[in-house]
Amino acid sequence: MDLEKTQSPVIDSASDEYDYSDEHEHEHDHDHDHDHEHEHPDPIELSRIKSYQLQQKATVGSTRAPEPREQWLPMGAGKEYPPLLPAPERYVVEFDGADDPMHPHNWSMLRRSILAAILCYATFAASFTSAVFSAAISSVSKEFHVGTEVSTLGVTLYVFGFAAGPTIWAPASELIGRRWPLSIGLLGCGIFTIACATGKDFQTIMLGRFFGGLFAASPVSLVPAVFADLFNTAQRGIVMCTFCMAVFVGPFASPFVGGFIAMSPLGWRWTMYVPSLMVFLGFILVFCFLDETYPPVILVRKAAILRRQTRNWGIHAKQDEVEVDIKELVRNNFTRPLTMLATEPILLLISLYISFIYGLIYALLGAYPVVFEDVYGMSMGVGGLAFIGLILGELLGGVFVLCLQGSYKRKLDANGGKPVPEWRLPAATVGAVAFAIGMFWFGWTGYTNKIHWMAPTASGVLTGLGIFCIFLQCFNYIVDCYPTLAASTIAANTILRSLVGCVFPLFSRQMMINMGVQWAGTLLGCIAAVMIPIPIGFMMYGPWLRKKSKLAASPVYEVGEERKGDV
Repeated sequence: MDLEKTQSPVIDSASDEYDYSDEHEHEHDHDHDHDHEHEHPDPIELSRIKSYQLQQKATVGSTRAPEPREQWLPMGAGKEYPPLLPAPERYVVEFDGADDPMHPHNWSMLRRSILAAILCYATFAASFTSAVFSAAISSVSKEFHVGTEVSTLGVTLYVFGFAAGPTIWAPASELIGRRWPLSIGLLGCGIFTIACATGKDFQTIMLGRFFGGLFAASPVSLVPAVFADLFNTAQRGIVMCTFCMAVFVGPFASPFVGGFIAMSPLGWRWTMYVPSLMVFLGFILVFCFLDETYPPVILVRKAAILRRQTRNWGIHAKQDEVEVDIKELVRNNFTRPLTMLATEPILLLISLYISFIYGLIYALLGAYPVVFEDVYGMSMGVGGLAFIGLILGELLGGVFVLCLQGSYKRKLDANGGKPVPEWRLPAATVGAVAFAIGMFWFGWTGYTNKIHWMAPTASGVLTGLGIFCIFLQCFNYIVDCYPTLAASTIAANTILRSLVGCVFPLFSRQMMINMGVQWAGTLLGCIAAVMIPIPIGFMMYGPWLRKKSKLAASPVYEVGEERKGDV
């Protein structure tokens, strides 16, 4: 409805009825002519609002149709039902154009950068905690008289918690905002990590690890959403690189830190105390300094302020109309992701590829000790330093992707701000080749101590670079392919990759020992080589597949390219 033609309500104090005053209407029209641009959000803001409404509908449900009058609760005290609000949309608060200081995109860059740094640290602490238990496996086996394979469940169950966590935290963040789910997740992770450190029996430790991972899934799954709240498309590529570094550097930094702690007089229990302190620090930083970034929840606060200021209790935000539908919540966060995996070849193949790469991260936690402790005779802490090669590779991968941001931004600007998912894949192809080479290199140089230990260590540079480029760019690719179903896409990918990732630690060490480092490395390298055509194939046939899909975004061709067929 055109606001210029909408009559403004005036309450008659004598009758409590709504009177539509022509005089007030003309006054409103006069003001409207002067402030036309403030009444109507610009196209960018309208796009933001639409995106948030789609996100809400895809995670927690949406507004329902009014119930029949006979089912309404009575007002009480003999009161009649008040009249409905005229033109209800006029009582819905919005942001005041693209320059509204309350919108997170318009906060100062310093403020947003500080928040990004806090969130990246919290993610690093959560991912560090996932792998640090690998340094305590042998000590836990001896103390509780269980096999090494059983103790490895301490890593597996934590990663399994990553699979279950997003189904809780994602809808919660869409309903009540980002700050509380992040704070509760970090607090819970710290508490259950303390429970592992103080556990008197093996069952307590394993339960603590699972629930620690369940709560730690909060920063891992929600921080990208917070970055989407804080940064536009061009800026988000840079901060997402930093986020992925935090996700991957954490598991690779924990083995040598945990190794030196476990070897010290402190003992293996401090491999849990130290990460719990790191997580608690992240909780304190998030709780004290993180402002709410989810725009619909910010509008709820704005509406509350306006209600107090104007004493007009009809003012509200769209988020106030959202109702939690349990059936819809289960369908959207459990059934729909699984259905998409089964019916969308783009999502399935890319997610399988990402899952294999993600699993190798945790498989290397068992493979590296076999090479550097068993073959080269290093201690646990010194052998863990070999993971520095992987960390350097991750950092190089981040630098490489950041160097491509300028080219990506130019393409984005030339295409009217509309991203083409296939633009993400050249870097993933480079990463796929580097990853395969790194795995062959590791297997062919780490099987004998006659080859200097620097050779298998250096292979980690290519392996780490490949892991980073593949994961980040393929993850961005599937999100770009399903922009209106991003929540379900992320949930599907997270569930699959965490389920695959939690299995790899259970057999990686035994595979290295039984097959031999050379043949095991060759097998992994061959699998990686076979998967190289996946990003190349999607570069070539991705637009065609998206055209055939009912859920994927329609192909949008770069300006200057010839369109072939209907889009």
